[in-house]
Amino acid sequence: MDIYTVFTFLLVISLMVMSPGPNGVLLLKTVPISGKKHGYANVLGIVAAFYLHGTLSVFGLSAIIVSSASLFFAVKVVGAVYLAYLGVKAIISAFKKSNVLENTTENKPKSSAKKLSSCFLEGLLTNILNPKVSIFYLAAFPQFINFESNAIASSYILVSVHAMFAALWFSSMVFLIGKSTSFAKSGRMHKLLQSASGTVLLWFSYRVATVK
Repeated sequence: MDIYTVFTFLLVISLMVMSPGPNGVLLLKTVPISGKKHGYANVLGIVAAFYLHGTLSVFGLSAIIVSSASLFFAVKVVGAVYLAYLGVKAIISAFKKSNVLENTTENKPKSSAKKLSSCFLEGLLTNILNPKVSIFYLAAFPQFINFESNAIASSYILVSVHAMFAALWFSSMVFLIGKSTSFAKSGRMHKLLQSASGTVLLWFSYRVATVK
């Protein structure tokens, strides 16, 4: 695989990763309440999802899903419902008592471990259930693969490039959001951030449900 192909792919996926989407909104929902550690767990889930998308693409399963109207509709519905669930959850959180924010995870190590796994799963599902990412790996991803050489190795090199860039970008988001966590945890700011995040997630849910 030549460097020009990798650079072109990096340019394409960088625009895709940096554009506003459910992954970034998920971090805005998680970090102010649970902290940076849980935000990084979200990021790990998001990164893992890229490898799942890549694997589906390599073995042609994405093509089957997108070519089947019923299967693609099912993926859209599940993705839309899940984003709606996260949105409603964030809006409900916005109106909980502010003392919930004071129950830090350090005081409950067992529940913290469980919450980390939940945050990982949230990141994984938010990314894997996004039909737009599936379509990218079906329509655009194969254009960068040289099928005359080792296609599988080339595919996973590009997936790793995508995953590493996403990890850097979203980890930077977690760090920056975490810097303002004390401000974000004020009662008024907490309500504003969670209400806004929930509303945007509901909007993304609508967009996913209506994508064609």
